[in-house]
Formats: sequence, structure tokens, C-alpha cells
Amino acid sequence: MATVLEPLEIERLTSSAEFVAELPLPLPEAPESPICALVEAAKRGEEEAWERVIEIYGQVVYDTIRRRIKSDADADEVRQEVFLQALRKLPQLKEPQALGSWLRRIADRLAINYVTRRHAAPSLSERTWEESSDVRREPFAEVTRREAQEAVRQGLERLGPMDREALYAFYIEGKSLNEMSQEFAVPLGTVKRRLHVARKRLAQQLAGFLD
Repeated sequence: MATVLEPLEIERLTSSAEFVAELPLPLPEAPESPICALVEAAKRGEEEAWERVIEIYGQVVYDTIRRRIKSDADADEVRQEVFLQALRKLPQLKEPQALGSWLRRIADRLAINYVTRRHAAPSLSERTWEESSDVRREPFAEVTRREAQEAVRQGLERLGPMDREALYAFYIEGKSLNEMSQEFAVPLGTVKRRLHVARKRLAQQLAGFLD
């Protein structure tokens, strides 16, 4: 049975500066039929159609990324990667009308990956005792804490967006269940269930580390 992490335990393993997540940004309004037509045209390789998609959704993709990445240059780099990846995976999009949400999910995932790579502490396997005298002086507890943080980062990265949002809002942003209910626009019971499921899934991801 997977270990259920308690609030204090999750707070101990995380840093709000690295894990803060906010609610999804509103998508730009666009008639469904033209968007579907653009998607189908882009799938056929029509460059003008894809350029129009970038024009419509470029800002919301950028804003999604900026919620996690503060540097303009870095955010723009990730935005370019979002649209490159989206174009490669466009044939997999079965519901063209969901293009906006699909792009936003890609943007959020790539932004998380970028932040994780930039801020992840190097593991002990990547350094030798000879390469860093700091390791010799560093308390074992600090080494363990960094490894735990990295394990949590990787675990969160493997969770779905809904699970991540629930954990970030409750443990990192410190929102109450009632506040989450209002902001997610779902019943209180649904918030409790999401949080329970998200915590359980994170525990499953961390099972190897906690053993």
C-alpha cells in the first residue's frame, strides 16, 4: 500500500519558489469552425494555417509559460519549443476544437521541465568526492534533503495537471479547501477527493525513495 504523505512532510520536501502553480489562464475566444479548419489545414502541411494558429494562441501559450519562468528570453525559447512540438504532434490531436487547451498543456509541461532542469540539485552520482570539497563538509541531512526535493520534483512532473494543481494549491500556496473549491469551480467534496487522489499518486511515485 502506498504511503500517504502528510502536509508537513510535503512542505518539508518542497520549495514554494520552485513549485508554485497557478490556475489555468483563459483561452482566447475563437469560433470553433474556423479553428477546426485551421487545424485540418495545418495537418495537411499548409504553413499559413499554422502561422495563424501561432498568432491566435501565441500569447496565451507565452503567459502560461511566464507563470513558471520569469525570464522573457527563456520563456520565449520555451514558447518556440511548444509550437515546434505541437506541430510534430498535431496528427495526434483528435479533437481540433480542443486545440487551445492542448497547447496550454504542452506549454505547462515544457515549462515545468525547464524549471526542473534549471533548479534541480546535482545528484551525488554526478559528483565525486574529489570534484567538490563542499560535499565532504555538507551535513548528511542536507544531502538527503536535496535528494528528497529532486525526488519530489520528478514525482510531480509525472503527475497529471489536475493532480499538480491540487497539490500546489494546498501545500505550496496554502489555500484552504473552500478557497480551492471556489477557484476550481467544483464542489468541496470534489476538491477533497482530488487532493486525496493526488497525494496518493505522488506517494506512489515516491515509493522507491521512501522505502
